[in-house]
Amino acid sequence: MKDLLNIFLISIVITSFSFSDEKIDIGIDEQLGSYIPKDAQFYDEKGNDVFIGDLITGPTVLALVYYNCPGICNPLLFELSNVVNKSDLEPGYDYNIISVSIDKYETPEIASKKKQELFSGLEKDVSAESWRFLTGDIANIKKVTESAGFYFKREGKELRHAGALIFIDKDGKICRYLFPSYTENHGYGILPFDFKMAILETSQGKETPTIARVLRFCFSYDTEGQSYTINFTRIFGIGILLLAVVFFLIIKLKPKKEISKAR
Repeated sequence: MKDLLNIFLISIVITSFSFSDEKIDIGIDEQLGSYIPKDAQFYDEKGNDVFIGDLITGPTVLALVYYNCPGICNPLLFELSNVVNKSDLEPGYDYNIISVSIDKYETPEIASKKKQELFSGLEKDVSAESWRFLTGDIANIKKVTESAGFYFKREGKELRHAGALIFIDKDGKICRYLFPSYTENHGYGILPFDFKMAILETSQGKETPTIARVLRFCFSYDTEGQSYTINFTRIFGIGILLLAVVFFLIIKLKPKKEISKAR
Protein backbone atom coordinates (compact mmCIF):
# COMPACT_ATOMS: atom_id res chain seq x y z
CA MET A 1 0.00 0.00 0.00
CA LYS A 2 2.82 2.36 0.91
CA ASP A 3 4.59 1.67 -2.40
CA LEU A 4 1.41 2.35 -4.34
CA LEU A 5 0.94 5.70 -2.59
CA ASN A 6 4.54 6.67 -3.33
CA ILE A 7 4.13 5.78 -6.99
CA PHE A 8 0.90 7.80 -7.07
CA LEU A 9 2.64 10.83 -5.56
CA ILE A 10 5.55 10.61 -8.00
CA SER A 11 3.14 10.44 -10.93
CA ILE A 12 1.46 13.62 -9.70
CA VAL A 13 4.78 15.47 -9.56
CA ILE A 14 5.75 14.29 -13.05
CA THR A 15 2.37 15.33 -14.44
CA SER A 16 2.70 18.77 -12.86
CA PHE A 17 6.07 19.31 -14.52
CA SER A 18 4.70 18.20 -17.86
CA PHE A 19 2.03 20.91 -17.57
CA SER A 20 4.49 23.66 -16.67
CA ASP A 21 7.06 22.71 -19.35
CA GLU A 22 4.59 22.56 -22.20
CA LYS A 23 6.21 23.84 -25.39
CA ILE A 24 4.59 26.89 -26.89
CA ASP A 25 4.36 27.74 -30.58
CA ILE A 26 3.20 31.34 -30.19
CA GLY A 27 3.86 33.48 -27.13
CA ILE A 28 6.63 34.42 -24.73
CA ASP A 29 8.55 32.14 -22.39
CA GLU A 30 10.69 34.31 -20.10
CA GLN A 31 14.41 33.64 -20.37
CA LEU A 32 15.70 35.72 -17.47
CA GLY A 33 19.46 35.57 -17.17
CA SER A 34 19.92 34.52 -20.79
CA TYR A 35 21.90 36.71 -23.16
CA ILE A 36 20.96 38.27 -26.47
CA PRO A 37 23.55 37.07 -29.04
CA LYS A 38 25.70 40.11 -29.73
CA ASP A 39 26.83 38.73 -33.08
CA ALA A 40 23.31 38.85 -34.54
CA GLN A 41 23.63 41.07 -37.62
CA PHE A 42 20.96 43.40 -38.99
CA TYR A 43 20.40 46.47 -41.16
CA ASP A 44 19.58 49.72 -39.41
CA GLU A 45 17.00 52.19 -40.71
CA LYS A 46 19.68 53.74 -42.96
CA GLY A 47 20.60 50.42 -44.52
CA ASN A 48 23.89 50.06 -42.66
CA ASP A 49 25.12 46.67 -41.41
CA VAL A 50 25.09 46.58 -37.60
CA PHE A 51 25.69 44.01 -34.90
CA ILE A 52 23.04 44.20 -32.22
CA GLY A 53 25.74 43.89 -29.56
CA ASP A 54 27.28 47.17 -30.70
CA LEU A 55 23.98 48.95 -30.04
CA ILE A 56 23.62 47.62 -26.48
CA THR A 57 25.78 50.08 -24.55
CA GLY A 58 23.65 50.32 -21.40
CA PRO A 59 20.13 49.47 -20.25
CA THR A 60 18.23 48.71 -23.43
CA VAL A 61 14.55 48.22 -24.21
CA LEU A 62 14.10 45.57 -26.90
CA ALA A 63 10.85 45.54 -28.88
CA LEU A 64 10.36 42.48 -31.10
CA VAL A 65 7.73 43.61 -33.57
CA TYR A 66 7.15 44.08 -37.27
CA TYR A 67 6.46 47.47 -38.73
CA ASN A 68 3.51 46.62 -40.99
CA CYS A 69 1.78 44.54 -38.32
CA PRO A 70 -2.03 44.96 -38.32
CA GLY A 71 -2.26 43.82 -34.70
CA ILE A 72 -0.47 44.56 -31.44
CA CYS A 73 2.85 45.92 -32.78
CA ASN A 74 1.79 49.44 -33.71
CA PRO A 75 -0.22 50.05 -30.49
CA LEU A 76 2.76 48.73 -28.53
CA LEU A 77 5.24 51.00 -30.33
CA PHE A 78 3.03 54.07 -30.00
CA GLU A 79 2.50 53.33 -26.30
CA LEU A 80 6.27 52.98 -25.96
CA SER A 81 6.73 56.45 -27.48
CA ASN A 82 4.01 57.71 -25.15
CA VAL A 83 5.73 56.35 -22.04
CA VAL A 84 9.03 57.82 -23.28
CA ASN A 85 7.30 61.20 -23.24
CA LYS A 86 5.90 60.67 -19.74
CA SER A 87 8.96 59.15 -18.07
CA ASP A 88 11.50 61.41 -16.36
CA LEU A 89 14.28 59.13 -17.61
CA GLU A 90 16.00 60.27 -20.78
CA PRO A 91 16.60 58.01 -23.80
CA GLY A 92 20.20 58.19 -24.91
CA TYR A 93 21.35 58.83 -21.32
CA ASP A 94 19.45 56.46 -19.04
CA TYR A 95 18.52 53.85 -21.64
CA ASN A 96 18.29 53.08 -25.35
CA ILE A 97 15.60 51.38 -27.42
CA ILE A 98 16.03 48.81 -30.18
CA SER A 99 13.12 47.72 -32.34
CA VAL A 100 13.78 44.54 -34.31
CA SER A 101 11.45 43.44 -37.08
CA ILE A 102 10.59 39.74 -36.89
CA ASP A 103 9.45 39.83 -40.54
CA LYS A 104 12.26 38.78 -42.87
CA TYR A 105 10.55 40.57 -45.77
CA GLU A 106 10.67 44.04 -44.20
CA THR A 107 13.36 46.45 -45.40
CA PRO A 108 15.35 49.39 -44.02
CA GLU A 109 13.03 51.69 -45.99
CA ILE A 110 10.03 50.35 -44.07
CA ALA A 111 11.94 50.69 -40.81
CA SER A 112 12.91 54.29 -41.64
CA LYS A 113 9.30 55.19 -42.39
CA LYS A 114 8.14 53.72 -39.07
CA LYS A 115 10.88 55.58 -37.21
CA GLN A 116 9.82 58.91 -38.73
CA GLU A 117 6.20 58.17 -37.83
CA LEU A 118 7.02 57.45 -34.19
CA PHE A 119 9.53 60.26 -33.77
CA SER A 120 6.94 62.75 -35.02
CA GLY A 121 4.91 62.02 -31.88
CA LEU A 122 7.79 62.46 -29.43
CA GLU A 123 7.64 65.60 -27.31
CA LYS A 124 11.21 65.21 -26.09
CA ASP A 125 14.37 65.95 -28.01
CA VAL A 126 15.33 62.31 -28.57
CA SER A 127 18.49 61.57 -30.54
CA ALA A 128 18.16 59.29 -33.54
CA GLU A 129 20.87 57.02 -32.12
CA SER A 130 18.91 56.31 -28.94
CA TRP A 131 16.09 54.45 -30.75
CA ARG A 132 17.13 52.16 -33.57
CA PHE A 133 14.90 50.30 -36.01
CA LEU A 134 16.39 47.08 -37.40
CA THR A 135 15.53 44.56 -40.10
CA GLY A 136 17.31 41.37 -41.09
CA ASP A 137 17.20 37.82 -42.41
CA ILE A 138 15.37 35.00 -40.67
CA ALA A 139 18.55 33.36 -39.31
CA ASN A 140 19.55 36.46 -37.35
CA ILE A 141 15.95 37.20 -36.36
CA LYS A 142 15.63 33.69 -34.90
CA LYS A 143 18.94 34.11 -33.06
CA VAL A 144 17.44 36.98 -31.10
CA THR A 145 13.84 35.77 -30.73
CA GLU A 146 14.79 32.28 -29.55
CA SER A 147 17.28 33.64 -27.01
CA ALA A 148 14.46 35.83 -25.66
CA GLY A 149 11.86 33.03 -25.62
CA PHE A 150 9.77 34.91 -28.18
CA TYR A 151 7.86 32.51 -30.41
CA PHE A 152 5.92 33.48 -33.51
CA LYS A 153 4.45 31.85 -36.58
CA ARG A 154 3.71 33.06 -40.09
CA GLU A 155 0.17 32.62 -41.39
CA GLY A 156 -0.06 33.92 -44.93
CA LYS A 157 1.24 37.49 -45.02
CA GLU A 158 0.82 38.02 -41.28
CA LEU A 159 2.81 36.88 -38.28
CA ARG A 160 1.07 35.59 -35.17
CA HIS A 161 2.88 36.62 -31.99
CA ALA A 162 2.53 38.11 -28.52
CA GLY A 163 3.72 41.54 -27.40
CA ALA A 164 6.08 42.69 -24.65
CA LEU A 165 9.05 44.92 -23.96
CA ILE A 166 12.26 43.12 -23.03
CA PHE A 167 14.81 44.89 -20.83
CA ILE A 168 18.48 44.07 -21.35
CA ASP A 169 21.49 45.21 -19.35
CA LYS A 170 24.76 46.53 -20.80
CA ASP A 171 26.12 42.99 -21.19
CA GLY A 172 23.08 41.81 -23.15
CA LYS A 173 21.55 39.91 -20.23
CA ILE A 174 17.75 39.69 -20.14
CA CYS A 175 16.56 41.18 -16.85
CA ARG A 176 12.87 41.92 -17.23
CA TYR A 177 9.78 41.48 -19.41
CA LEU A 178 7.07 44.14 -19.34
CA PHE A 179 3.68 43.18 -20.72
CA PRO A 180 1.30 46.02 -21.64
CA SER A 181 -2.12 46.01 -19.99
CA TYR A 182 -5.23 46.32 -22.13
CA THR A 183 -8.65 47.90 -21.64
CA GLU A 184 -11.37 48.52 -24.21
CA ASN A 185 -11.55 52.21 -23.27
CA HIS A 186 -7.83 53.01 -23.31
CA GLY A 187 -6.28 50.26 -25.44
CA TYR A 188 -2.75 49.11 -24.61
CA GLY A 189 -1.05 50.84 -21.73
CA ILE A 190 2.31 50.91 -19.97
CA LEU A 191 2.61 52.64 -16.61
CA PRO A 192 5.53 55.12 -16.51
CA PHE A 193 6.36 53.88 -13.00
CA ASP A 194 6.65 50.26 -14.18
CA PHE A 195 8.76 51.39 -17.12
CA LYS A 196 11.08 53.44 -14.91
CA MET A 197 11.50 50.64 -12.36
CA ALA A 198 12.31 48.18 -15.14
CA ILE A 199 15.02 50.52 -16.44
CA LEU A 200 16.52 51.12 -12.98
CA GLU A 201 16.52 47.43 -12.05
CA THR A 202 18.06 46.53 -15.40
CA SER A 203 20.81 49.12 -14.91
CA GLN A 204 21.75 47.16 -11.78
CA GLY A 205 21.62 43.82 -13.58
CA LYS A 206 18.68 42.60 -11.48
CA GLU A 207 16.54 39.81 -12.90
CA THR A 208 12.89 40.43 -12.09
CA PRO A 209 10.34 37.75 -13.03
CA THR A 210 6.79 38.62 -13.99
CA ILE A 211 3.61 36.54 -13.97
CA ALA A 212 4.32 35.45 -17.55
CA ARG A 213 4.90 31.83 -16.54
CA VAL A 214 1.64 31.75 -14.60
CA LEU A 215 -0.13 33.32 -17.59
CA ARG A 216 1.35 30.73 -19.91
CA PHE A 217 0.09 27.93 -17.68
CA CYS A 218 -3.36 29.31 -16.78
CA PHE A 219 -4.04 31.07 -20.07
CA SER A 220 -3.77 30.26 -23.75
CA TYR A 221 -2.72 32.94 -26.22
CA ASP A 222 -5.53 33.86 -28.61
CA THR A 223 -3.81 34.76 -31.88
CA GLU A 224 -7.02 36.16 -33.37
CA GLY A 225 -7.83 38.49 -30.49
CA GLN A 226 -4.14 39.19 -29.69
CA SER A 227 -4.84 38.44 -26.03
CA TYR A 228 -4.73 35.68 -23.39
CA THR A 229 -7.83 33.58 -22.71
CA ILE A 230 -8.27 31.48 -19.59
CA ASN A 231 -7.63 27.76 -19.98
CA PHE A 232 -10.04 25.97 -17.63
CA THR A 233 -8.77 22.49 -18.54
CA ARG A 234 -5.29 23.22 -17.22
CA ILE A 235 -6.58 24.96 -14.09
CA PHE A 236 -8.99 22.14 -13.24
CA GLY A 237 -6.28 19.59 -14.00
CA ILE A 238 -3.79 21.10 -11.57
CA GLY A 239 -6.61 21.63 -9.04
CA ILE A 240 -7.40 17.93 -9.08
CA LEU A 241 -3.70 17.12 -8.68
CA LEU A 242 -3.42 19.44 -5.67
CA LEU A 243 -6.50 17.87 -4.07
CA ALA A 244 -4.95 14.44 -4.62
CA VAL A 245 -1.80 15.58 -2.84
CA VAL A 246 -3.87 16.92 0.09
CA PHE A 247 -5.83 13.66 0.24
CA PHE A 248 -2.58 11.68 0.28
CA LEU A 249 -1.19 13.80 3.13
CA ILE A 250 -4.39 13.33 5.16
CA ILE A 251 -4.15 9.55 4.77
CA LYS A 252 -0.45 9.64 5.58
CA LEU A 253 -0.76 11.79 8.71
CA LYS A 254 -4.03 10.55 10.19
CA PRO A 255 -2.71 7.22 11.61
CA LYS A 256 0.14 9.04 13.36
CA LYS A 257 -2.34 11.30 15.16
CA GLU A 258 -4.46 8.35 16.26
CA ILE A 259 -1.37 6.52 17.64
CA SER A 260 -0.22 9.61 19.56
CA LYS A 261 -3.70 9.97 21.15
CA ALA A 262 -3.74 6.28 22.21
CA ARG A 263 -0.47 6.80 24.06
